This record gives sequence, C-alpha cells and structure tokens, in this order.
Amino acid sequence: MVHLIFATPCAYVILRWLAPLALPLWGKAALAVLLLAASQFHLWNRLSSGSVFAPEFPRPVVLALNGAFGAILLLAALQAALDLGALAAALVQGGAVAIPDTLRLAAAGLAVLLAALGVANAVRVPPVRDVEVAIPGLPPAFDGYRLLQLTDLHLGRLFPASWARAVVARANAAGAALIVVTGDFIDGSVAMRRDDVAPLRDLRAPDGVWAIPGNHEYFFDYRAWMRHLAGLGLRMLPNAHAVIARAEARLVLAGVTDASAPGAGEAGPDLAAALAGAPTGAPVVLLDHQPRAAKRAASRGVALQLSGHTHGGMILGLDRLVARGNNGFVSGRYEVGGMTLYVGNGTGIWPGFALRLGRPSEMTRFTLRAAPRA
Repeated sequence: MVHLIFATPCAYVILRWLAPLALPLWGKAALAVLLLAASQFHLWNRLSSGSVFAPEFPRPVVLALNGAFGAILLLAALQAALDLGALAAALVQGGAVAIPDTLRLAAAGLAVLLAALGVANAVRVPPVRDVEVAIPGLPPAFDGYRLLQLTDLHLGRLFPASWARAVVARANAAGAALIVVTGDFIDGSVAMRRDDVAPLRDLRAPDGVWAIPGNHEYFFDYRAWMRHLAGLGLRMLPNAHAVIARAEARLVLAGVTDASAPGAGEAGPDLAAALAGAPTGAPVVLLDHQPRAAKRAASRGVALQLSGHTHGGMILGLDRLVARGNNGFVSGRYEVGGMTLYVGNGTGIWPGFALRLGRPSEMTRFTLRAAPRA
C-alpha cells in the first residue's frame, strides 16, 4: 500500500507534466519508466535490506535516489500550481488555457534544483543552535548549566561513520556539561551498523552522555541495540532517571521509552516509573523521543521536555501536516502548561526522505536559567 501511495505523485507528474510535452512517444515512455522507478525508492530499500527503513546501497546511490524522489514530489506540487493557475485563467477568459512547454520545463528544472538543495541541507553536519530556557525553581548552582541535545541521527548508509565522527567532534567542542541523545540512533541492525555507530563511543561530557530509544530502535531488535549502545558508554534511561548534583543542589534527568514500544512487545513510556524515587522539588528535564505526550508531562511537573521524531517537518509547508500527527508540536520551542517543550529538528534525518527546505538540521545547546520570581 505504501508503495502505491508514493506512486501517486509520480502518476500525476506523468499524466499532467510529461504527457502534454512535445516529445516523441519513445522519449516519453523512457522517461515515464525512469520516473516510476525513482518513485519506488522505498521498494528498492526493502529489497536491498529487508526493511523500507534501511537502504543498503552505496551512499552516492542513496543520495541520488533521495534527490530523484524529492524532485518528483516537488514537481507534482509545482505542476499542481500550474494546473490551478491555468484553471483560474480559463475561468476568467471563458476558454481553455494551455500551459506552454517552457513553463513545464522550468518547473522541472526548479524541482530538481530544490531537491538537490534539500538533500545537501539534510546531510550536512549541523551547526550548534543555542537556546536559553528559564526553569522555575532551578537551584542557583545550576543557573547557566549547559546541556547539548542530539536527536534523530539515523546512522547508516546516508550518515556513515565519517559523518558520525564529525558530529561527535562538534558535540564535544560545544562545551556542554551533559550530552543527551533523544532517540532514532540508527536505521539497520547491529550487524549492519556496528561501524557507523562506533564513533559515538567518543562522545564526552563532564556529567555524562545519556540517551533514550526512538521508534527506529524498535524496528531493528530493540534489546540488541540497547545492549550495544550501553556498551558504547551511552547511559540509557528507559523509564528511568538520573540525578545530577552540584553540592546540595539537584537536577533530575528522566527518560521514557518510545510510544511505539508496545507494538514491538516492549514496555511503553511510563513517566511515573521514570520519576519514581526522584528527589522531591528538584527540577525535571525529560527526554521523550516523540513530543505528542507533552501535556501529560507538564501535568506531572516536568520543567523541560526534549523531543525529536518530527525532523522539524522537513519542508516548510509540509511541517503543518507533520504537526497534525504530533498534537501540533513539530519544531522548536513551545510553552505547555508551564513546561517548556523543545522539539529538535534532528541532527540527521530518515534516509527514506532526506530533504530539508526551511527546516534545517541542528544540534541544540541549552542554557538553563533560573526563572524570575513572580
């Protein structure tokens, strides 16, 4: 079914963009076959690895397939705009209005250019983005405390060990006291991704490197990945918490499992279990891969929730659709019932749709500040 869905924009491009072009029939047929092949990118992924989420092609091929697939989607949108413009003109003029080939070809050129730009934006090593957050009741000892969030790394063919090493170097240079990773480390099994995740062993921060699983860890033997990530020195917080101390002052770092966990036969997110035994009155920073349950976290007194999962919506405009599937949360800062929610755009991105236009990747450095008294 998903492959038929992805073929729909391609069918529209063939019928409304390609068919009217003044090209020989054999040329149209050949181009239609190429378009259909590119639209089935996710089918080729499945055939290459057994999973739609893990393309096992050389990186240049994955880059090219993402660019071609993105160009089809963008061309479908541009052709729809041309068709609506032609319809509006026809209503005004009282007769049919033809779309010239020059406009069709210009739309195709623009789609290819935007797709190439989108892929380039998606695979860069992102800069550090600074965000300051006021925390009610933050002890003076933690005023100015800095922590760095990485999220949605999706390490694999598109984001290999060389990219991971560059991310680790930039993260370590950010000067944060603590580093967190809010899920979706990988796309593939431990055997497939062992070398790609190896650079994560070198992440360093004075108060440690802490993490939670994302939904993709459950697609590829969750328990094996939890063991392997822990073996790399990442301190996993599945429905658990840690306490960061500065003399007598305390800050609670809690984590929950992903909402998709029950579907894989694993324990779902349990905030009560995560906070059990936490010191009373200490501010809580919660790691939750998906942002949709933010209101529930706010009702439990969480001060700051860090999430990912949405990739920021990937493309400006498309982010509105992604927000609807995540209770309105898609990118950046939100105030939710007295709690600050931050949804990171992602450090990497899923290799099945690696385009970013207007929603840049990031690693996010938070500086905690004591909220002024009311």
